[in-house]
Amino acid sequence: MKFRGKIVDVACLNHFSRVVTTISKLTKMCVLRLTPDNLFFVLSGKVGNGGVSMWCELSQANFFDEYQMEGVSSEDNEICLEVTPENISRALKTVQNAKAVKVKLTKKHCPCLTVIAELPTLSSINRVVTHDVPVDVIPQRLWHEFKEPDMPDFDVSIYLPPLKTMKNVVDRMKNLSNFLVIEANLNGEMNLKIETDLVSVTTHFKDLGNPPWGDDASQDAGPSQSRDPDTMAEARVDIRRLQQFLMGQQVTPSRAMCNIVHQRVLHLILLHEDVSLQYFIPAVA
Repeated sequence: MKFRGKIVDVACLNHFSRVVTTISKLTKMCVLRLTPDNLFFVLSGKVGNGGVSMWCELSQANFFDEYQMEGVSSEDNEICLEVTPENISRALKTVQNAKAVKVKLTKKHCPCLTVIAELPTLSSINRVVTHDVPVDVIPQRLWHEFKEPDMPDFDVSIYLPPLKTMKNVVDRMKNLSNFLVIEANLNGEMNLKIETDLVSVTTHFKDLGNPPWGDDASQDAGPSQSRDPDTMAEARVDIRRLQQFLMGQQVTPSRAMCNIVHQRVLHLILLHEDVSLQYFIPAVA
């Protein structure tokens, strides 16, 4: 297995660093899946058992000036690594002003993602900084656990309000309860609710809009065509998990939306021109 990438453009380097920082806010450990065309950050928690899961897809051509990889075989041309995204984020933050950054898979005392940066200098002497980030190679027999999740058979899909506004609301609600109910309908309305024995608080959002697949979807791919547009679908979630998702955003998405599987799953989606991030939060009783 071989992997080697090079980033020269500073804007691409900073963007890649922000993506990795976002991932590091969402999970301590995840799988980095490398293919010839894409990079994936994957967290495959069992949502049905109360765990969160994540799927982040990046097109390598939008970040790397040079990109070469050889997987385990020509038939299975992939590499799967268990990584600590915070360690990669720290390495990238220290080289943001570099003239060029190389990332490659190496074998030191253990498998590593080695980040090599050529830093600017006023003299003729080159300054090179190297970071070795330990990783674990995932055996091929476990790859099936890190495939792209299916789009859930959701009841309602809706665009989210500005994430900063939503974060401010959730931050305040966290002081009142450990759980939050998020509900939405097909008329572009969404509510964030806290209900306890002592207090009941609701924040209303209107005219958010519903993604196109909400109108054209089949029974197997989206909301039922017979669903009353005013009927709310809801999911009660651990407010800390939603807050963690909102706090971790370093990438400004062009579109942000969520799908609600009534009383089962909250599926959050952030889309950028070169990044797609899906995050699944299980509902709690």
